[in-house]
Amino acid sequence: MSHPLFSLVGRTALVTGSSRGLGYAIAEALAQAGARVVLNGVDAQRLARSAETLRAEGHGVELAAFDVTDEAAVSDAFARLDAAGLAIDILVNNAGIQLRKPLVELSLPEWDRVLRTNLTSAFLVGREAARRMIERKSGGKIINIGSLTSEAARATVAPYTAAKGGIKMLTRAMTAEWAEHDIQANAIGPGYMATEMNTALIQNPAFDGWVKSRTPARRWGRPDELAGTAIYLASSASDYVNGQILYVDGGMLAVL
Repeated sequence: MSHPLFSLVGRTALVTGSSRGLGYAIAEALAQAGARVVLNGVDAQRLARSAETLRAEGHGVELAAFDVTDEAAVSDAFARLDAAGLAIDILVNNAGIQLRKPLVELSLPEWDRVLRTNLTSAFLVGREAARRMIERKSGGKIINIGSLTSEAARATVAPYTAAKGGIKMLTRAMTAEWAEHDIQANAIGPGYMATEMNTALIQNPAFDGWVKSRTPARRWGRPDELAGTAIYLASSASDYVNGQILYVDGGMLAVL
């Protein structure tokens, strides 16, 4: 029998960037714990396919196709959720992109695009969700997706590193202002995960070897290995956990 503290029955979770990869794995995990999930992305067809898969497993799924970097689109999306009677109890800010390029070759539009997608979107979507949680006096859970680069830098991914470092501090800022409203804001910092976005790195023998030698677990992580942490931070089991970033990295940050 599962422990009632971890049950998400009766709750609704919006997961941004959830048509595939880590976002989809997190959405599936929350659904398996009993939540009704709202999938988000900009590719409506891919979203529909992902929703169909989850519904075939017996889960309650809704779709919200909107651009998380567009303030007006975010506001309109929440207005539509309100009109549909969907009150978001759990928000997972997962949407993100990567760009590998030396800093001296990086253009301002490229920098801005990564920061808007990986950091500003968490502010925009988090603000709309929190406003409603506060108005309802219902409390809620906000889970931001950070990275190993929330703590440590690596060459050629400067905007991503800046954004994910910002995610750590945005999470703490959310805590500073919203904890008194019974909103727990925390973050997950995945290590190197075997996702579609990392396919080229996995297929690069030198990089694959570096990841496995640098990680005490000696392997890449799987998206489903974020499930337990996501459910914990989304559930009543974490009701007094605020402003933390939990690393799911096979031990990489623990060693030199």
